[in-house]
Amino acid sequence: MIRIGLVDFDTSHVEAFTQRLNHVAIAESEWVDGAKVVAGCPGDSKIMPERIPGYVEKLKSFGVELVERPTDLIGKIDAVMIESLQGSRHLDRAKPFLEAGIPTFVDKPFAGSLKEADALLALAQKHNTPLMSCSSLRYDPQIAAALAKQAELGKLLSVEVWGPCALHDGNPGLLHYGIHGVEMLYTLLGPGCAEVQSWRTEPGEVLMARWPSGHLSTLRGIRAGQYGFGFVAHYEKGNLPFTITGSAYYREMLKAIVGMFQTKKLPIPYAEQREIMAFIEAADKSAALGAKLQKVG
Repeated sequence: MIRIGLVDFDTSHVEAFTQRLNHVAIAESEWVDGAKVVAGCPGDSKIMPERIPGYVEKLKSFGVELVERPTDLIGKIDAVMIESLQGSRHLDRAKPFLEAGIPTFVDKPFAGSLKEADALLALAQKHNTPLMSCSSLRYDPQIAAALAKQAELGKLLSVEVWGPCALHDGNPGLLHYGIHGVEMLYTLLGPGCAEVQSWRTEPGEVLMARWPSGHLSTLRGIRAGQYGFGFVAHYEKGNLPFTITGSAYYREMLKAIVGMFQTKKLPIPYAEQREIMAFIEAADKSAALGAKLQKVG
């Protein structure tokens, strides 16, 4: 059984993940085997500090040991999950665990910038420590269903993704919530995006991206009105809409994370994790320059 430690408690993920991994206060259909949250460091937060006390009490009720400093977890755990909402905290939080050779999951967003993401990847490679970061939406069953449809409808050529895109100064641009849609794009189409163009207004934004095939895909980030997650997939021999409901993506993502903790094998190549950050920086730069086309790199 892999012993997991959690760092920073300002997100609902600390409760949702512990429920599934520890098989507590959730339906058996959502359980994930092979690992258990045994300890955590509540930390602090510049985004939602008001959440921390509630999650402290919740994890105490689940029997999770609490420590004062992230490094106090070393020696108690086999793997760590960095759960800070603010991406710019992730390099500092993950560094001691990567240096100690402890397999590390960094919740979205990977980092506060591409430069910080590169530093995280460099640490992981230097110390030969598995490192993974992603949005849970990457693992939604509807994404898997859309990819499987290629056997029937031919290659997936382009997609139109939509989802919430709230903004926050603590995670500028697409880092805060738009990253979910970006991860959906990348899971469906794969890495290699050539260039991106983004229009941003107060109610939302529309991003257009070109992959090397020449096909154009879009991401609509919604900040006003009703929203959810979904996409339309365009194949060689058909077009299909998909709507994401429920939270099965947590269960499926945790299976991938636990698999990495157990095998030390990466579910997502480092090059793709890096490109997602490069894509976000290019999209944000495009929006800041009035939708000027930007290369991803």
